[in-house]
Amino acid sequence: MLFQLTPDPEVTQQIADSIKAVNAQMKQQLMTDPEGFFHSLGENVIRFGLKVLAAIAIFIVGIWVIRLIKNAVNKSFTRRNTDRTVVTFVNSLISVLGNVILIIIAISTLGINTTSLAALLAALGMAVGMSLSGTLQNFAGGIILLIFKPFKVGDYVEVQGYEGTVTAVNIMTTKIRTVQNQEINLPNGALASANIKNFSAYPYRRCDWDVSVAYGADSTAFILKVQAMLRENPLVLYTDDLQPVVYLKALNSSDITFTIRAWTKADNYWTLFFDMQKRFYDELPPAGFAFAYPHLDVNMIAQ
Repeated sequence: MLFQLTPDPEVTQQIADSIKAVNAQMKQQLMTDPEGFFHSLGENVIRFGLKVLAAIAIFIVGIWVIRLIKNAVNKSFTRRNTDRTVVTFVNSLISVLGNVILIIIAISTLGINTTSLAALLAALGMAVGMSLSGTLQNFAGGIILLIFKPFKVGDYVEVQGYEGTVTAVNIMTTKIRTVQNQEINLPNGALASANIKNFSAYPYRRCDWDVSVAYGADSTAFILKVQAMLRENPLVLYTDDLQPVVYLKALNSSDITFTIRAWTKADNYWTLFFDMQKRFYDELPPAGFAFAYPHLDVNMIAQ
């Protein structure tokens, strides 16, 4: 779409004539009735100053009212145990809408025609919307995330190459805190159609380890040793459906590989993983299970 940026000469001339007429009227009044001119000017300044003070007061009170509304909504959500994802989204929406309405009310207090302002904002919104078409997509994406809930605040997720804990879902973006304590803001529009890996979707997670040892190791003794090590760890779950297992996975060219699998609560995943990883390294070699490494056996025959 093309817009005419060159102003109409007739409109420009009319504006210039109006300004000249006002200036001439002010000069005439100043020359003929200077006392009345300054009296009128003082009244206008005082009247406008009072309007400015009223607008500032309204703005301050409005900020306070918006804060009260957000606190009341938060208390209501807390009593109902509402999902924190919904809480952060609604708070963001209240802040945006409340501030827009407050600015319009404050401007109208100054005597500016809000009808013209609304038309100007609508035209500006259309122009901005054409250049920022993704904004509406991000807002719609936020609604989709609230409805289908692929994750919630507090979940540990991997999405769009980032991995971390969801801290907030706002009207436009979702905030993720990485394990390096970095904040990532991802647009909701992209998240609504992205592949999301939610590590917190279920209460339990499975830890997997692949341990390679040299040929000649007793496979039965290895399995019994690892099972005993797992039983010593209180984070490993033992239920009818969740039992740790140890399998001989592969016979490789220079080693044999065992797969070890154990279930734990989702919050204990990394604690169990790194704890058992260290114990495998420290305790298996002294028990007679040497770790394998690439090597070549050369047999020399004497002539």
